[in-house]
Amino acid sequence: MTAAATATPTGQPRVRAAMDCGSNSVHLLVGVVDEHRVRPLADESTFLALGAASVQGQLGATLIDHLVSTVVGYVGLARGLGADGVVVVGTEPFRRTTDGRQALAQVRTATGLRPAVISHTEEALLTLIGVTGGRRVNAGLLVCDVGGGSTELAVVGPRRRPAAFGIRAGSAVLTDRLVRHDPPTAAELRALRDEAGRLVAAAPPAPRSRLVAVGGSATNLVRVLPVAALDTLGTEPAAVAAQRHRVNPTRARLLPAGAAILDAVMERYGIDQLEVSDLGIREGMILAASQPGGPWRRRLRQLAAGWGPAIAD
Repeated sequence: MTAAATATPTGQPRVRAAMDCGSNSVHLLVGVVDEHRVRPLADESTFLALGAASVQGQLGATLIDHLVSTVVGYVGLARGLGADGVVVVGTEPFRRTTDGRQALAQVRTATGLRPAVISHTEEALLTLIGVTGGRRVNAGLLVCDVGGGSTELAVVGPRRRPAAFGIRAGSAVLTDRLVRHDPPTAAELRALRDEAGRLVAAAPPAPRSRLVAVGGSATNLVRVLPVAALDTLGTEPAAVAAQRHRVNPTRARLLPAGAAILDAVMERYGIDQLEVSDLGIREGMILAASQPGGPWRRRLRQLAAGWGPAIAD
């Protein structure tokens, strides 16, 4: 049974919005909030490649201007749809750069909002909330979000407190570091596998769990081929793959690295099946920010454990 939508003092369903500024894109979600669900009204993204700039240690004035104008436009869209709360966060590019906080300060000046730079742990726990809808789980669950600049893992179980782990490498970082050809050579594919395996090996152990992958790498890979068939991604140039599979051309070039990371996660945890979810951090942000009890960042691990009834089997 679906919970009743959270209502405003006027009795109308509450509309909330969340925006995350990540390594590849700035994403906006606007939706009507139920206790455990966000019903989308708008779901938009703009590719800014903040992560590529962050490799140099700073975003730079031009990219910051693009970021601010993008966020201002999205805030206008959210408010036009009736959102009475907009949450904005910055992820890996803002953790890496010297001018990341300055960029978010400009966003604050332009919008009146208070954007925050969140940690790997916060990012992973918010993604977990988005996938579960804030419900408690009846079985072990591992959620993996492969971004452009980082990878986040969160695990929870019926008798296990939520735990999270971040890896400072995502599909864009590994591609920039290890791939020079399009399509990648056999040696570059091996290098992607080896480096992904090395990085994921540092993740803490967890009981065998159901694995749910989120993010652009996971959802676009499903359009193309099974994750295990990594070698197939090295057989055609990114432009050809983009046209044939209807994938963003820039994203297509990153798919081999995203597949290598997901493959390494499956091997690390002894999992042979992968589920992909369109839910993720933005749903988690809206749900967490909508719960009563004070600032959501202070209660994030508690919220990630779930509230209300458990997920049905």
